[in-house]
Amino acid sequence: MSSCTLYSTLGRLLFACAAATCLPTIAADSSEVDANKALSNSVVKIFATRLNPDPFKPWNKQSPASVTGSGVVIEGRRILTNAHVALYASEIQIQANESGDKMAATVEFIAPGIDLAILKLEDESFFITHSPLPRASSLPSIKDAVLAYGFPAGGDSQSITKGIVSRIEFVGYKHQVSGLRIQVDAAINPGNSGGPVVAGEKMIGLIFSNIPNAQNIGYIIPNEEIELFLKDIADGRFDGKPAIFDSFQTLENPALRAFLKLDKDAKGLVVYQPVRSDSDYPLRKWDVVTHIGDTPVDAQGMVTVSGGLRVRMHYLAQKVAKNGFVPMTVLRAGEVVSIQLPVLSSVSKLIPELVGTYPPYFIYGPMVLTKATADMLPGYQSAVPSNASVINAMVNWSLTGNPLVTRRGDNATKEKEELVVISAPFFPHKVATGYSNLSSRVIKSVNGTSVRSLAHLVALLRDMKDEFVAFDIEMTGGESVVFRHKDMLAATEEILTSNSIRSQGSELLMKVWRAKDK
Repeated sequence: MSSCTLYSTLGRLLFACAAATCLPTIAADSSEVDANKALSNSVVKIFATRLNPDPFKPWNKQSPASVTGSGVVIEGRRILTNAHVALYASEIQIQANESGDKMAATVEFIAPGIDLAILKLEDESFFITHSPLPRASSLPSIKDAVLAYGFPAGGDSQSITKGIVSRIEFVGYKHQVSGLRIQVDAAINPGNSGGPVVAGEKMIGLIFSNIPNAQNIGYIIPNEEIELFLKDIADGRFDGKPAIFDSFQTLENPALRAFLKLDKDAKGLVVYQPVRSDSDYPLRKWDVVTHIGDTPVDAQGMVTVSGGLRVRMHYLAQKVAKNGFVPMTVLRAGEVVSIQLPVLSSVSKLIPELVGTYPPYFIYGPMVLTKATADMLPGYQSAVPSNASVINAMVNWSLTGNPLVTRRGDNATKEKEELVVISAPFFPHKVATGYSNLSSRVIKSVNGTSVRSLAHLVALLRDMKDEFVAFDIEMTGGESVVFRHKDMLAATEEILTSNSIRSQGSELLMKVWRAKDK
């Protein structure tokens, strides 16, 4: 070969090498590629159409709203996602990664408090090619690298974002439920909800929240909470987690310690208000809780658990509860006392949240009666603190003694199971002539009889023998409204017909009302 030919050949080789960037090729490990593909294959996109309740027009539902989220395949041919993705859903579909097909799904179990839900597919052949994602058996460590999988808004394909574990705490979730929560700095956006967060090749938790307008702060539900949920529903019913609902205060103040005559080394949390006042309840005001089970409680009410994690003592309720009781050690008047504290999954509230249910209602003449719920409060769902109209309404309600504000947070009792509220302005009708707008007003009594609940009120109206019906409103400066009972019954039929309302009341209340015919 001549020198010219040699140089020409070398030149072509160098040009070709430069065009291809001529970098060393490193073959990806086939097992790693397969693992990544299987992981992505276990994550699905969820489409839901929601029919949210209308607390002000409880005979109706709000207009359909479409939402999307994410989910992950778990054992038992099921899909795990967030409760808030599936709550009030009238239709749910899932779509696999890199698939154009959608498959119908239904909600099998839902736990709004801890924000978890289980979906079942009508066609379970899907799970032949989509395997469950393995879950880690322990909590991650701070600074562990994680990957968040899901289908956030802004695109149709699967998204993977990277971050680290920033913090692990035991905090309140919602609807009276508390649990462990892991904070990560991986980018999380709407649509990510229900997707898994992975460390190595195993899921460590489920995405459920971020902080709007805050960068790189996202929250996941750890596997420990997921396992408790799955264990709970194994018998076909969701009962909820055991929890401690008594009120406490810390022992940090020196005067408080002296008042309780505590030794300088004594630690624990002071009982401020037991959740029950009956004499056989084992906790008493001024008791100092020093141990939950065998674990000591410090002066801030914190405990140290496995791995050196320091969390609120309430966390131990879900760890050590047995047959509905949690063992405790308390200091009472200088004496060490061992008690068994009964624990519940929730406490009945005078003004509860709807939590996946629709509000009960009963229409009597032009009045729409329902039970008070937290969802009725002005701006409960969407208002911000700077909304002046919301602030003014709340201040006005407080000054006038409206129980929707003044009794917010109170527990229900036998004497007052719930508040009965007029949910909307009176329907236009001549029987309401002269009365002002009484929407959001609480009914105190009917013809002098205190109202315990909405069902009680319906029964009072059902059995009414008096010619006139007088409703007293529970607030300062309120007014009584008086109607002829027979006129209200006649007006009811006219109003239902003219407003195309199918039923005078919700199902259970109509059973109470129709009992008058027996």
